[in-house]
Formats: sequence, structure tokens, C-alpha cells
Amino acid sequence: MTGEQGDVIRQLGLADSSLTHIRRAVRWIRENYTRPFRVEEVAQLSGMSVSAFHRNFQAVTAMSPIQFQKQIRLQAARLLLANRPNDITGVGQRVGYDSPSQFSREYRRQFGAPPSLDAVRMRGGAGPAAAALP
Repeated sequence: MTGEQGDVIRQLGLADSSLTHIRRAVRWIRENYTRPFRVEEVAQLSGMSVSAFHRNFQAVTAMSPIQFQKQIRLQAARLLLANRPNDITGVGQRVGYDSPSQFSREYRRQFGAPPSLDAVRMRGGAGPAAAALP
């Protein structure tokens, strides 16, 4: 309690702490990651001002709420692609992307390969596409 992380531990025990508010926001984003949202909306759901919400969310997750949503979407897409490697567009739409090109661009940035090649790699596939991967 008096160590380096003592303040965070004490915050966990407080029912109305900023950590509790951020935990509520994280849960909401995880449950609703496929739909677009405004940060103002989630800040209000968390009972915080937009600036306090941004500051506290960043402190807890080390990313913005939109970046957090993107991470969840891309991780969900990667899991889906393991089972549906030939449905790139469908997987992108299922996790909340309206644009297949945006989905592919963000996926590649996150995982180092476009969704189609990463799906082959995850399935342990061989062939020219798999051989070209790092």
C-alpha cells in the first residue's frame, strides 16, 4: 500500500474512484467495440468530463479510447481470421469496419502483414504467400 503502486491499489478499493470509472468505460468499449462511438458519450457513461476521461483513460490503458477500440477490433478480427481465412471483407465488417481498405491498412500496421497473408501464416500454411512473410 505504501509502495510505488500504492495509489493505484487504494483507488481500486474506492467505489467512486477514477479507476472505477475507467473500468466501466473499458467494459462498455469491449462490449460495444463493433459500433462507432463518440468519446464524449463514453465519458458521460463513465461520469467524467471529457478531459478527465481522456487523461485517466490514457493513464490506465496507455492509449486513447479510440486506439483501445481499434486494438480490440483487430484482435477480434485476427481470431476470426484463424477460422475464416478467405472472408477478409466479412471479418472486417463483423468487427466494425465499414471500409475494407481501412481494415486491411490498420490490420497490416498492427500485425505486420495484410489480413490474407497473416491468416495463412496463423494457419501454418505453406506456399508462395507464406514463404514471402518475414
